[in-house]
Amino acid sequence: MRLALTFILAVLLSRSVEGRPLFRNEKKAFNKLLVISFDGFRWNYDQDVETPNMDKLVKEGVKAKYITPPMITMTSPSHFTTITGRWPEDHGVVHNMMFNSTTLSKLSHKTTQNRSEWWDNGVMPLWITAQEQGLKTASFHYPGGGANYSGQSVNRSLVESYDHPDSNVTEWRENIDIVMGWFAKEDFDFVTLYYGEPDKVGHRKGPETPDRKEVIKQIDTTIGYLLEAIDRHGLTQRLNVIITSDHGMTTVKKKPEVDEIKLSNFMPYIKLVYFDLLDYGGFGMIKPRKGKEQQVYDALVNAHPNLTVYKKEEIPESFHIAKNSRIQPIVLMADLGYNLNSQVIFYVNKGDHGFHNGEMDMKTIFRAFGPDFKKNYLAEPFDSVNIYPLMCKVLGVTPAPNNGSLSFTEGMLVDTNIESGANGSRHHVSSNLVAAMIFYLFLQM
Repeated sequence: MRLALTFILAVLLSRSVEGRPLFRNEKKAFNKLLVISFDGFRWNYDQDVETPNMDKLVKEGVKAKYITPPMITMTSPSHFTTITGRWPEDHGVVHNMMFNSTTLSKLSHKTTQNRSEWWDNGVMPLWITAQEQGLKTASFHYPGGGANYSGQSVNRSLVESYDHPDSNVTEWRENIDIVMGWFAKEDFDFVTLYYGEPDKVGHRKGPETPDRKEVIKQIDTTIGYLLEAIDRHGLTQRLNVIITSDHGMTTVKKKPEVDEIKLSNFMPYIKLVYFDLLDYGGFGMIKPRKGKEQQVYDALVNAHPNLTVYKKEEIPESFHIAKNSRIQPIVLMADLGYNLNSQVIFYVNKGDHGFHNGEMDMKTIFRAFGPDFKKNYLAEPFDSVNIYPLMCKVLGVTPAPNNGSLSFTEGMLVDTNIESGANGSRHHVSSNLVAAMIFYLFLQM
C-alpha cells in the first residue's frame, strides 16, 4: 500500500491534471504577457522623431498601421474597452469623470480609480477572468485596476496618486524594474503598466510642438530600457509584450482663428439645463430640466456649424454608447479641435481628444513582440476592442463575452494553435496541496 501511494505521489508531482508541469517555476505551455499603455500616444508620433528602439520593434515584432479607439476617445472609457473587450455601452465607463446626474456629483479621473461603483458594472476585466482560470495578474497604474469586481480584486494593484508626476523618466525605469521582478521572481502571468505621457504634454503644450517630440524620445529610450530589462531578467523567451495607447491628440482651435463653441450663446443655459458633462474636450452630455429636452435640442441642433447634437435615441449604433443608462438624453460631438464650452470659455489646454474616433488624430499605436509574435509583421488597422481576444489567446485564457474578434489579430501570431487545456484555460495545482499529500504519505509509512 505504501509503495502504491508513493508511486501515485510521484506521478502527481511530475504532471498536472492537464498533462503539464505541476510547479509554477517549471516551463508552462503559455508565455507571460505585459501590456504597456502610453496615454495619448497618437498613431504617427514616432514619425517625426528619431525612435531607434521603436524602429527595432518593427523589425523584431508586430506593428499595426494604427488602431481605432472606442467612440468616447477618453482615457477611462478607452482603457476599459481594451481590458474588457467590450464597448462603452456594455462596460458602463462612459467618461473620464465619475458622475451622478441625479445628485449632480462629479469626480475627476484619478479620484475614480478606487471607486468600484464606477467600474464594476457586470463586465469582467481580463485581470479577473485570468485569475479565475488560475493565472496571477497585476495592474500598475492602469485605469480600473484599483476597483473590485463582484467582490474580486486584482492580485496586485498599484493606483496612481492624485498628484503623481507623469514625466519622471527615472521613475519610468523603476516601474519597469518592479514589473520585471513581478514576472521573474514572483511568477506573475499578466501585468498591465500605464504611463501618463505623452497625454500630459499633448494637453499642455500641444501635439505639434518640440516639447511633445522630446517626450516621445524619452519614451523611446524607456522602451530601450525595457528591452534590456527583459533580457537581464531572463524573460526573452517567456514574455510577450504589447505596447498601445488609448487615444490620439489634436490641436485645440481657439479665437481669433475660429468661432468657439459656447452653448450659453444659443440658449438660456441655467433655465434649460439640469446637469452637464462639458468643458472637457470634444464629447459632451446634457440632462435637460424636466420637460425641456426638446427645447434644448432645438436650440442646439443647428446652433454652430462645427457642432453635432443627438437625442439619445438617435445616436448612431456604430458609436456603441447609446444603450447605457449613464448616457444622458442629449449628446454633443464637436468637430475635430473644437472644444465644447458650457457657459464660460476658460479652457487652457493647447491639445485635446474626445473627438470622433474616425478622425486620424484620434487613432493610436499598437506594437507587439515576444516569443508568440511574428517578426517584421505589418498589420492592417483594427479597432482596439479586438486587443482583448488577442490577449486571451496568448495567455491561454477562455475569454469572457466580448465584442472583439481574433480574426483581426490572429495573423500576428507565430502559432495560431497555441497549446491550451481542454477548455482553453490553464490551471495550477497549489503547492500547499502537494505538501499536504507528502505529509499524509509520511504518516502512512
